[in-house]
Amino acid sequence: MATFLYKIGRISFRRRHFVALIWVALLTLAGVGAASAPAAGNSSFSIPGTEAQKAFDLLEQRFPGTSADGATARVVFKAPSGEKMTDRGNKATVQETVKELADGSEVVRVTDPYQAKAVSKDGTVAYAQVSYKVSGMELEDSSRDALEDSAQDARKAGLTVEIGGDALQTVPHTGTTEIIGIAVAAVVLVITFGSLIAAGLPLLTALIGVGIGVSSITALASALDLGSTTSTLAMMIGLAVGIDYALFIVSRYRAELAEGRDREEAAGRAVGTAGSAVVFAGLTVVIALVGLSVVNIPMLTKMGVAAAGTVAIAVLIALTMVPALLGYAGRRVKPAGEKGKLLGRAKKQEEQDKPVKPNLGTRWASFVVRRPVAVLLLGVVGLGAAAVPAGSLELGLPDDGSQPTSTTQRRAYDLLSEGFGPGFNGPLMVVVDAKDSDDPKAAFTAVGDEIKGLEDVVTVTPPAPNKAGDTATITVIPDSKPSSVATEDLVHSIRGKGAGIKADSDANVLVTGQTAMNIDVSEKLNDALIPYLVLVVGLAFLLLIVVFRSILVPLKAALGFLLSVMAALGAVVAVFQWGWLAGLMGVEQTGPVMSMMPIFMVGVVFGLAMDYEVFLVTRMREAYVHGEKAGQAVVTGFRHGARVVTAAAVIMMAVFAGFIGSSESMVKMIGFGLAIAVFFDAFVVRMAIVPAVLALLGRKAWWLPKWLDRALPNVDVEGEGLRSASGDQDKELVRA
Repeated sequence: MATFLYKIGRISFRRRHFVALIWVALLTLAGVGAASAPAAGNSSFSIPGTEAQKAFDLLEQRFPGTSADGATARVVFKAPSGEKMTDRGNKATVQETVKELADGSEVVRVTDPYQAKAVSKDGTVAYAQVSYKVSGMELEDSSRDALEDSAQDARKAGLTVEIGGDALQTVPHTGTTEIIGIAVAAVVLVITFGSLIAAGLPLLTALIGVGIGVSSITALASALDLGSTTSTLAMMIGLAVGIDYALFIVSRYRAELAEGRDREEAAGRAVGTAGSAVVFAGLTVVIALVGLSVVNIPMLTKMGVAAAGTVAIAVLIALTMVPALLGYAGRRVKPAGEKGKLLGRAKKQEEQDKPVKPNLGTRWASFVVRRPVAVLLLGVVGLGAAAVPAGSLELGLPDDGSQPTSTTQRRAYDLLSEGFGPGFNGPLMVVVDAKDSDDPKAAFTAVGDEIKGLEDVVTVTPPAPNKAGDTATITVIPDSKPSSVATEDLVHSIRGKGAGIKADSDANVLVTGQTAMNIDVSEKLNDALIPYLVLVVGLAFLLLIVVFRSILVPLKAALGFLLSVMAALGAVVAVFQWGWLAGLMGVEQTGPVMSMMPIFMVGVVFGLAMDYEVFLVTRMREAYVHGEKAGQAVVTGFRHGARVVTAAAVIMMAVFAGFIGSSESMVKMIGFGLAIAVFFDAFVVRMAIVPAVLALLGRKAWWLPKWLDRALPNVDVEGEGLRSASGDQDKELVRA
């Protein structure tokens, strides 16, 4: 592989005009496609295989036109102090608002609070429920605007009006977070390379790669039902890895220049060695992202595949466009150790003759090799302590109760809790399928009676049958809030009664609604976590065996990753569930950790963690293969790779940490979780635990059974083939 990539690097350097033209043409083509493609709404949301989804599908068949899984909004009204919602003026205002809401093109129906008995016992709070044809993720912006305009008109009449429900669910806007990440990345790159030109290359190529990836997603969004949420993950991951991959190529190029090679040869060797690491690091990220499909949530699968495509583009750009741009830059990209005009000056001859002081990476690696046991114990104990809160992990999906108190959704949630009780924010819809029953009406009544006898039930509405009389819906109001364990237990209790009802009356009982759907999604994600871990870690383990030609190094890499993920989950629990440093992080409401967080963190962080493993340990493997002792190879790997891996990790953390500033608790949690996971993995696992373990193992670290060594393909990540070819060329020159 190294020889093949070496040729690509040289050709790209030599034919830079052609290579640059191809990538610019692809960017233009993707941009034109995105601009001319029909505007895509938010992608449809379904959870195949869950009881809640089965109930929604059944309702679509038995109650046609009702849009059972459509968005809902609750417009909550509160009377001024000393007044009642039943007062004539307030009642007229509410009825006028209901009339306005019913005019929406996507509205199915609007309930009148006075006809639906949706006025609190004390008469101070009332609500109107608006049902839409499509889900909250598919709702047009015009419908949301009309909803908010109607509420504003009622506020002008003196009422307090807030809006809750999933109709206001929108794609979180992170504002300037990407700009912040790019700005920090630019500063880190300038410090690392000491040159604006060298620092600008990774930024430029990463932006081109992300531009092609996101534009392609936008162009295909309508045809493939990708939606606007799909590009968020692709942009986040594509930007981070795009900068990192180009950073490694440019860094190796400068190192090759420092060894006296001409620029075309240096570009070829940089792509042949560091480029090999880029290919395998990119493969691990792609495996982790595509592996999200095992969860069987279509939206998550699409996000993973789209992000994986963007990563693949980042790899191709690093292998071709980076050497092409290095050709354009010429002498403005200095050899390693020689600073540019921006941060340095030309060295005097006497300064050049002085012994070079070992860099920080060399000094740190030498210390670890001398004290491997102490460093290993300190790293493992530290991560273990950080992981302790993960033992108290509670999973759930965020509802309006987890929104900041400044939002109308949260204020509506609090008003409904005040007027009707906390469970009113999470009603359960029980669907009774009595098509095979001899007496459907008796079955409907029996189900209602069974539910009334359960704990944590406040209200059970009378059965509402369809026209055929074979299916009915029953609304159940729990006593506890939607995200509570008690409400989850109630859902399971109702479903548990279904078996007995089926035996007695041949009627099927299904529980659905937003709260039940959230519970089902959480359980589906929990059940998929172990298979996902086995799949992703197993495939990456096999891939790393091929890369490092070792059993223990990939095993150590996987175990180190699990340590860093557990520590990161512990940090997420401490901040978002326990409330530690909540004020500093801007967390207004603590509660269960988003159920998607563990599997999402495993997928993204595993791929990125393997990046650092491949880039750092490949240099060690290269030194070992070329004759150095095991301990010295660790030091050599750090001398060449520690500075670059540190810069890459800081850039990655900056990109992710920018999302902590989002007002959306979900985005904030993802940003914090990924940033802290990268910190733990890069600076504790890869920079401390990995060299300590390799120092303890010595030559055994690179052991591989002979039969397996013969069976595995020789991908030559270390560039041994390049060295051999170079030696043959030198011999030919001597003979000549």
